[in-house]
Amino acid sequence: MGDGQGVPAGDSRWLRFARLLDAVNARIGRAVAWLALAMVLAQFLVVVMRYAFGVGSIQLQEAIIYMHAALFLLLAGYTLGENGHVRVDVFQERLGARRRAFVEIGGTALLLLPLCLYIFWSSMPYVLQSWSILETSQEELGLPAVFLLKSLIPAFVVLLALQGVANLLRTMHGLRTGAGSAAGKEG
Repeated sequence: MGDGQGVPAGDSRWLRFARLLDAVNARIGRAVAWLALAMVLAQFLVVVMRYAFGVGSIQLQEAIIYMHAALFLLLAGYTLGENGHVRVDVFQERLGARRRAFVEIGGTALLLLPLCLYIFWSSMPYVLQSWSILETSQEELGLPAVFLLKSLIPAFVVLLALQGVANLLRTMHGLRTGAGSAAGKEG
């Protein structure tokens, strides 16, 4: 029996919270992934304009850069949730599930989350300065929204940290209940 929302009875509120964080990153990930198609189409348009008509567009070229940045920065949390980041599993493959879980907890709590906090803290003056002057492109015909581009940095670390917390909660739940892998999502 469940609660009517797909959460099996007996799941802790922390596991439900982890699933909520997963859902947030998944929704953002699916939406942002469409930027890959938009970026390819925009790049195709730039090439056609340049070589077929001899016309360039700085705004379109900068838009491609913005989409590229958004694609990679805003998908980092989603990628972590899907276990898609590159890992060096040379040591972990020899460990049992319980020890892998402890490595996952240590890596998240001692490396990922502090790094996210540091990047957030150190990027905020940079981002706030950009917002204070509503920074625009250095190119005369460039996009007037560099401050939005720079805002992707704190958004990146917030989404990555939230997914790290979700993975941490799930791993701790798996350790407590003996029900699962270190970082993988349960079906």
